[in-house]
Amino acid sequence: MKTLVVFDFDHTIVDDNSDTWVIRCTPEQTLPDWLKKSYQRGRWTEYMARVLTYIGDQSVQPEHMRAVMESIPFTDGMIELLTFISENKKDIDCIIISDSNTVFIDWVLHASGLKSAMDDVFTNPASIDARGYVSLRCCHAHDCQQCPVNLCKRRVLHDFREKQAKAGVHYERICYIGDGGNDFCPIKELKEGDIAMPRKGFTLEKLLCKAISEGSESLPAKIMPWASGNEILRELRALIE
Repeated sequence: MKTLVVFDFDHTIVDDNSDTWVIRCTPEQTLPDWLKKSYQRGRWTEYMARVLTYIGDQSVQPEHMRAVMESIPFTDGMIELLTFISENKKDIDCIIISDSNTVFIDWVLHASGLKSAMDDVFTNPASIDARGYVSLRCCHAHDCQQCPVNLCKRRVLHDFREKQAKAGVHYERICYIGDGGNDFCPIKELKEGDIAMPRKGFTLEKLLCKAISEGSESLPAKIMPWASGNEILRELRALIE
């Protein structure tokens, strides 16, 4: 039985937020106040759709946007970790569940040569339209009260496991690697023997510490905080060997 590794993208695989990094491709490298003020809590993807339309309106070409996105730094040790995963596909399946979008993630993974590490990417669908604008849609609809309206990562993980089980693929364990508040919900999907890997010093680690201190019984997974992808690599190597 294989190990399933689940990654968040922003502040996990890459060491920044791809949705704010893209602003570097605008002529002023900033957004106007009217656009910033249009954000509504829990509706980030709709806001990003407006941002990407604004970028298109500034005559920013997709090639320039792509070059800017390809310059986003990887988190320390992540290149080595993803390389290890790509070399051990017989033992490891690997997916991304992210609130970024398909275009940004595809560009970044292609540029790094690490796309082969991934079996699937679950995120907000994006495409480049006839005008050269990046158009963005929400990932899915769901009824989870804890998550943003466009994406419940727990639902994505649950559905992926069910789909795999129907195809006869069962996992010995799941390792979930993330940093943010929206990574807390899917960690409640993990079972005993699975590993939750929150990035040290980020929101997810704080939420897990709070839940444990309050005696939460909905967190049976082992919790292993990390600062570098190399720590995850050592753990993963030990698990599959």
